[in-house]
Amino acid sequence: MNEYIHKVKYYECDRMGITHHSNYIRIMEEARVDMLDRLGYGFEKMEAEGVVSPVMEVKCQYRKPTTFQDEIRVEIHLKAVSVFKFTYGYIGRKGDDIVFTGESTHYLTENGRPLKLRERYPKLFVTD
Repeated sequence: MNEYIHKVKYYECDRMGITHHSNYIRIMEEARVDMLDRLGYGFEKMEAEGVVSPVMEVKCQYRKPTTFQDEIRVEIHLKAVSVFKFTYGYIGRKGDDIVFTGESTHYLTENGRPLKLRERYPKLFVTD
């Protein structure tokens, strides 16, 4: 499991002073990019190899509001892996409170063709 910290910016809040719901999808992406960078599989490296990672599905459940200057700690983990796709799970916390949970499902392509994940990146998709 990896942790990423996002500090809510003023522009991410709506007129009520609450973090706008659309930003949680961006925060999940930030956490995912950070995790991949730390594992040595950053987007720049993969794209230089001709590999891209389209998003197939995103889900987010909003539990409690956050506001300007709040720090959201995002835990990310590999939830599921199949031959061609993988799903990350996310838990966002402010202090001890869960503020959101989410999932994103992806696949990898090279030159427009799906990659078999475990063949191309065996260490990245170990679920044990």
